[in-house]
Amino acid sequence: MKKLNSLLIIVFLAIGIGTTANAQKIGHVNLERVIANMPETRALQADIEKKTKTYKDEIDGMGKTFEAKYKKYSAEQASQSEDVNKQRAEEIQNDRNRIVQAEQAAMQDIQEKQQKGLIPILQKAEEAINEVANSKELLYILDASAGKGLLVSKGEDIYDALKVKLGLLPDQKRQAPPATQN
Repeated sequence: MKKLNSLLIIVFLAIGIGTTANAQKIGHVNLERVIANMPETRALQADIEKKTKTYKDEIDGMGKTFEAKYKKYSAEQASQSEDVNKQRAEEIQNDRNRIVQAEQAAMQDIQEKQQKGLIPILQKAEEAINEVANSKELLYILDASAGKGLLVSKGEDIYDALKVKLGLLPDQKRQAPPATQN
């Protein structure tokens, strides 16, 4: 009987220690913050902003040319024949369609570039998280990003370890949205 009691005490202690050890094997990290502060992400953002500006400048140029042609044709409309005015109206419509198509193509190209650029960044972050989790012997890593469902965390925050491993940059200050004019 005494051996049974001793055995039960040892089993309960082992279970208690095991549960405590498992509770310490959970980590968390704000994945959005990690991704946003990776140098590769910042480089991708700069490249996309540059490409966006190039497209915007091209489309703005097309728009100015369109506006000048439209004003010219409108001013000359009374002095032109009906056939010429029809032809010019079609030309104006074709120019307008080209601008819309250029805008759509630019948006699509930028989205594709962003999606393709993020794939290796996400893979690198995932590999680093796995390596940090393994080195710290963490069983689970939860995403602490806003809206991901993590409300309370008693686990270890691995952001600082990832900061060293990935060479994360400081957090960017969020810009206030532009004020609208009435």
